Amino acid sequence: MSVANEFDKQADNLGMGDTLREECGVFGIFGHPDATALTALGLHALQHRGQEAAGIVVYDGKRFHSERRLGLVGDTFSKRHVIERLPGSAAVGHVRYSTTGETILRNVQPLFAELDGGGFAVAHNGNLTNALSLRRQLVRDGAIMQSTSDTEVILHLLARSKRARFVERFVSLVGLTNKKLVGARDPLGIRPLVLGELDGAPILTSETCALDIIGAKFVRDVENGEVIIIGEAGIESHKPFPVMQPRPCIFEYIYFARPDSIVGGKSVYQVRRNLGTELARESPANADIVVPVPDSGVPAAIGFAQASGLNYELGIIRNHYVGRTFIEPTQQIRELGVRMKHSANRAAVAGKRIVLIDDSLVRGTTSVKIVRMMREAGAKEVHFRIASPPITHPDFYGIDTPDKDKLLAATHDLEGMRKYIGADSLAFLSVDGLYRAMGHEKRNPEKPQYTDHCFTGEYPTPLTDKTGEIAPRQLSLLAEAS
Repeated sequence: MSVANEFDKQADNLGMGDTLREECGVFGIFGHPDATALTALGLHALQHRGQEAAGIVVYDGKRFHSERRLGLVGDTFSKRHVIERLPGSAAVGHVRYSTTGETILRNVQPLFAELDGGGFAVAHNGNLTNALSLRRQLVRDGAIMQSTSDTEVILHLLARSKRARFVERFVSLVGLTNKKLVGARDPLGIRPLVLGELDGAPILTSETCALDIIGAKFVRDVENGEVIIIGEAGIESHKPFPVMQPRPCIFEYIYFARPDSIVGGKSVYQVRRNLGTELARESPANADIVVPVPDSGVPAAIGFAQASGLNYELGIIRNHYVGRTFIEPTQQIRELGVRMKHSANRAAVAGKRIVLIDDSLVRGTTSVKIVRMMREAGAKEVHFRIASPPITHPDFYGIDTPDKDKLLAATHDLEGMRKYIGADSLAFLSVDGLYRAMGHEKRNPEKPQYTDHCFTGEYPTPLTDKTGEIAPRQLSLLAEAS
């Protein structure tokens, strides 16, 4: 077992595994003399999207150069000698949290292969819901797989494609050839992708915060089902899919995206404040202060406090420097493990009736420890409010959610959840409240505006690997590549 996987195992034991984590973030730039350094900075800004591994592939006009490592971006790409080993004016980078494939070096992206048309590096954001079925078929047909990542399936499909033009083979990722930087967004726009520009050099990346860190200009969102081809002649836009109503992932706004990012034209920070405002209207609490569960609960707690007229207090202090050295703890230490990440601010909560605000509730294990921590710090009452609806279904599009039988809301009613976490009261934001926070009157059941299956059970695409069904042609990530 790798060190990173061992840490994840221990993190679950310590109550640190009770959060949603997304698979990755991508960054690509074409035609800039500082492409490698800019890509490294962009990946720093996207670190929240994946902390297990990072990689960069660059092209210098003659050959490709690659550096892929386990660990955080700063562990590798803050070193001058590493940047100097990656010369070139075109680069793609990737930060990874694995939801498919083990945390081992050969799974770290961008993946690179020599194809018939030349070298190709690929960085993929999300999961292929038919990857297992495709992988089995490819292996039966003689393909030799070098990794356990579903992204490698894409390389094999590209290599086997009979399409003459590259654009007809390429969907749902960011890639680099010896002549082009290519980006594509899936037909429903579930995962984000934006186009930016710095000193005349086009950029493709997951979030606008990666543009901000390097002083680049936001140009526009890549549309759902759009393929962007960037080369010496400029930028081309292709739309190989039938037009579909976009359904971006609602969790980008609730949890995944950085608060300072703009996703789909909406400020993530403002949406999260709106979530707290709607939560206060739907489920007020008779309390003295509002306390966020840091960091993801902070904007919603601000909105809740302002809407309810309660004071906002930092009753929990987060340690941002938790390391990966906590191996084989005793049971006694394991019970205290949540304090590695969160500590009570006794002066703020003692003798108070508090409202705890968090962004979501998954397994509930961390919530149990935080409620207990607040009581031990002297809180008179602890009321828990969740700024999203109950998570009742797992995700298969790149979010690391446990199986349904491990989701607290899928196995307990509201009172059962309240008793489990030990709160005096518990309430969730409604689905319609979530949509109001996004600027809609309510959820449209006929044509939902977002991908919200974790709350509703309505998956936007067929889950081929789970059901054995063949996805409709326009939804398949194969497109016509095979």
